[in-house]
Parts: sequence; C-alpha cells; structure tokens
Amino acid sequence: MRDWFSTLAATSSLPEDAASDLAERGFVVVPGPVLPEDMDAFVGAYTTAMTSASHEDTRVGTTSTRVNDFVNRGVAFDGLYVFPPLLEACCRIIGRPFRLSSLLARSLRPHSAAQELHVDVARDSVDWPLVGFILMIDDFRVDNGATRFVPGSHRWPGAPEDDDIDVRADRADQVLACGPAGSLLIFNGSTWHGHTANGSDMPRRSLQGAFIPRDGRTATDFAERMSAATRARLAPLALEVLGVPGASSPATRE
Repeated sequence: MRDWFSTLAATSSLPEDAASDLAERGFVVVPGPVLPEDMDAFVGAYTTAMTSASHEDTRVGTTSTRVNDFVNRGVAFDGLYVFPPLLEACCRIIGRPFRLSSLLARSLRPHSAAQELHVDVARDSVDWPLVGFILMIDDFRVDNGATRFVPGSHRWPGAPEDDDIDVRADRADQVLACGPAGSLLIFNGSTWHGHTANGSDMPRRSLQGAFIPRDGRTATDFAERMSAATRARLAPLALEVLGVPGASSPATRE
C-alpha cells in the first residue's frame, strides 16, 4: 500500500465524543470489533488459543497468565489490530507511521492484588508515543480488576514513580474503565494506569496490545514469527501495520 498512513489519517471512524475523551482524559471505552452475537465463538477461539499455546509463549506471573503473539493464532483475531477506530486513535496520538508492538492474551487470576500505577513508556524513548488497547473478553467490573486511570495524567511530565506516593493505593481522581465483554479500551500509554484488585472468584480475561512509532523497538517481531498461512490470509493494510517487509510479495516462510 502506498502512503497508508495518510489514507488512515484522513478517515473519521472514531466518534467525536470518544476522540474528545481520548484527547482530554487519555483513555476511552468503545464498542469493539466483535459483534455481540459473535462473542461466544470468539471466546471459544480465545480459549483454544490459550490452551494450545507453547510453553515458550506462555508466561505465568504473580497475578496473571499471558500468552504471546495473537497475530499467528487464527483468523478470529485478525480484525482487532486493524479495527478502524483503533487505527484512527494511533494516527491522532502517534501522529506518524506506526506499527503493532505487541498483541497478547492476559488472564488476571482471582483474588489478585492491584497493580502499581505506571506509564507504558518513557517520554524520551524511541517507542513514545504509545497507544495501548485492551479487548475485554470478560466484563470489566469494579470487583474483578478493571483497569484504573488517572484522567489527564498523559499531559503530566512525570511518571507515578517520580512522585512520593503509594502507587498501589486508590486515588480520589482515579476512574475505572469498566465495560461489557467485547468492549475495547483504547488509551494513551502516558496516562497513569494499572489494573485494580480482582476480588472475584473468576479470572478476568483480555486481549491487549500496543502500537508504537514505525521506527520504535517492538516487543514482538511479528515479521520473524509470521507463518506462511498467516501472511497469505492477511490484507495489505494488516501487513503494513505489522511492519512486515515486502508486504506485497508472496509468503516465503513456513
């Protein structure tokens, strides 16, 4: 595709109120790319991908289990990282050609403690600005670890750890990004955020990822990992967004 960024930047698929919230508050929750009637099948594909992932792609942390690279885990996930409102958000925040840095599943285990407030990337990094996104596989609620944000903090010069504060404590100015399953949370990576405690008896599941400037350092090398089957089915825009060299040429890697 020629000049794909300019083409994307000229579109208007993010509702005006959502664009305003993203600019002013640093985050917004919008309807996601999966239709409500298709969510059961999507959750099935998610569950299959999680259970079939290799040990090398699975990371079990203190509060959550992650599975890397949902670009190569089936057609069900292809629409997420080219969802027009998400790409428009990238055009607005990054302001120049960008690419996908990560796309992974994350299951927050029951009775997990809250995460520290943080930003996703330092302002002096080649990976800044960063656009983060979270597709809610389960409802994000007050009791099961919904992500909290400090509205407007993406305009502040420092990070939470720069201040003499308890980064795990609740704040009077925090807002929880709640929504039903299928919702998409889009946020500026400079906004102070972190998941809250999951006090429920069930895991809280999601797909999450990030976009960075085209010349940034990706967390996952999608071009290196891409299978021939994945490359064959992806449209030119998807290949551009993934930063795959020679996107218009035939697949050569099994």
